[in-house]
Amino acid sequence: MLRVSKARLSFGETVLCHQLSFEIAPSQIGLLMAPSGAGKSTLLKWIAGLDVSGLTAEGDISLAGQSLTRMRAEDRKIGFLFQQPLLFPHLNVAQNISFGLSPKITATARQEKISEMLKQADLAGFETRDPKTLSGGQQSRIALLRAILASPKALLLDEPFSSLDDAHRSDILALLVSFITELNIAVILVSHDPRDETLDQLISLKRIKF
Repeated sequence: MLRVSKARLSFGETVLCHQLSFEIAPSQIGLLMAPSGAGKSTLLKWIAGLDVSGLTAEGDISLAGQSLTRMRAEDRKIGFLFQQPLLFPHLNVAQNISFGLSPKITATARQEKISEMLKQADLAGFETRDPKTLSGGQQSRIALLRAILASPKALLLDEPFSSLDDAHRSDILALLVSFITELNIAVILVSHDPRDETLDQLISLKRIKF
């Protein structure tokens, strides 16, 4: 369970949220829709433990019963996907994905896992491809695979699929739902897209009031 309790986020005298509380169960997506500039991305960064200049934050974040509020970002086991895929341009597809894998995994096991995940994402044989040659939908799938292979306990999505057309969006959301169900993790999705209101047809959806 991902739980946010009595969150108050502000920049100086500008208050983004006050006494915000919600919880997202494993295998559930929390859908956060609010006007541009309301502070949705700032909330996600605070939950992930990322530094936000000038932000004053109060409240508590817990995951699976453990408080994360004072924990370092790298110890929270929370995956984060931004609006842009942010792939490493100097690395091929396999090398990008491998950043999500534990360094303890053998080279053979690493290669097998990457190939298996690419096949699952309908990208079989893409290991040596240059990210710059991929479509936006393909880049988004690679970014998702990298986040999933890090075995997060929760996943935060900051409008990562907003630029995709209907076909590509449908494909990647189906892939996302399969991973959420398989890993049994809680997810928060920030979106402006009314199409995401229908996600409850694929998976349990909870709307977060912000």
